[in-house]
Amino acid sequence: MRLRLTPREDSYYDLFAHAANNIVTASRVLVEIISDGSDREALAEKMRACEHAGDEHTHAIMNRLNESFITPFDREDIYRLASNLDDVMDFMEAAADLIVLYQIDRLPRDVIQQVEVLERAAELTADAMPRLRSMQHLNGYWIEINRLENQADQIYRRLLAKLFSGEYDALTVMKMREVIEQLELAADAFEHVANTIESIAVKES
Repeated sequence: MRLRLTPREDSYYDLFAHAANNIVTASRVLVEIISDGSDREALAEKMRACEHAGDEHTHAIMNRLNESFITPFDREDIYRLASNLDDVMDFMEAAADLIVLYQIDRLPRDVIQQVEVLERAAELTADAMPRLRSMQHLNGYWIEINRLENQADQIYRRLLAKLFSGEYDALTVMKMREVIEQLELAADAFEHVANTIESIAVKES
């Protein structure tokens, strides 16, 4: 394999930005799936397309990593950031798929709040990606992501309490719990993205 001897591989920034913007699109599709059950099959197909695009972005970053001699920051951090973004997409797609497969018509109100937190985290993550070039003005991003993750944890605990309150039958509890767990994992993955960016910024400062 021929290595490219370039001063810096600026294309990484664009690839990360594309991956983050794709997650924003996916988060908005997820909002539609949760709030509008009229055409969930079509929306789930849109989500699968986002997941496929996310895989392509991840593969492009990994391929570039294998081809590059010089990288804009540590190779390990590039790998971690790409993997973290891929995890976010996978968890959101899994939640959407389970809603459709289990034919869950009505979800607890807090699930909407859970997904809205993910949508906000996606937007903040996409907004932060262009600032990787300068490593400036990023601390507000990871502080807010951490706050959102704490909020997601609280919502998740409320949902668990509701599921086990006796309001739902055992099968419904099982189905809904799988969905909310995937959403909680997505919130955690957003925090992992932010933690990785914080680590990169500290190293580069």
